[in-house]
Amino acid sequence: MSPMPVPDETAELAGRLRLAVTRLARQLRQTSDSDLSPTQSAVLATLANHGPVTLGELAELERVASPTITKVTGILQERGLVLKVTDPDDRRFVRVDLTGEGHALVERSRARKTAWLARQLQDLSPAELGQLAAATDLLEQVTARKAAR
Repeated sequence: MSPMPVPDETAELAGRLRLAVTRLARQLRQTSDSDLSPTQSAVLATLANHGPVTLGELAELERVASPTITKVTGILQERGLVLKVTDPDDRRFVRVDLTGEGHALVERSRARKTAWLARQLQDLSPAELGQLAAATDLLEQVTARKAAR
């Protein structure tokens, strides 16, 4: 069964939204004060939200191949940001978690990016902030859905 066609207006909105979100994500990445790659930063954020996890779980969460996650976590471990520990219940598995330094880096990065974005929003009117809050609620709903659609 082929997917239902998307109305032109919806497709146009989707294109505008994609571009705006991409630009915002790029600007937020540029506020980073670390020399981590986007993938390394994403892995740290995922571990802050879901860790400790196995390498396989982390690869699935990041939607990357196992060799990629092994390489990325190896680099992060060398930098003292993550710790790999053999699962005590099943020694075939390695769990990855943030170190104290990794947690501190994630928190500093989040605070810096939130402060930058808050400065960008400060000139909006209360009505515009309300519209943005409503749009954010919708974006959270859209991104919570499975990507299988």
